[in-house]
Amino acid sequence: MRQPRSQQALAVSLILIHVIEAKVSEDDGTARDKVTRIQHLAELSTKESPRGKPRFEVIAVISGRGFGVRKEDMKKLLLATKGKVFTPHLLDRLVANTKLSEFATKG
Repeated sequence: MRQPRSQQALAVSLILIHVIEAKVSEDDGTARDKVTRIQHLAELSTKESPRGKPRFEVIAVISGRGFGVRKEDMKKLLLATKGKVFTPHLLDRLVANTKLSEFATKG
């Protein structure tokens, strides 16, 4: 027996809580393309959601020279992810500084 559409939507919303986009870029073109993708994911997170509240959290993990070249793109990335941008050096802070902390074990 199929679930009603509202229950299906609820099941999907419970599953999709975070989107983590990761990329190593050694050139600014690849970095620019990834920033555009992350901006699009951020737009999708609020599309058709009540009161513009994001349906999922967008998190970026980046590395490489390409991301350091285009400062304006870094600004866009920080705005799109609401500051949730991490490098390999900062990965140990990812859980504590995102909604993933809701799933962390205490102890």
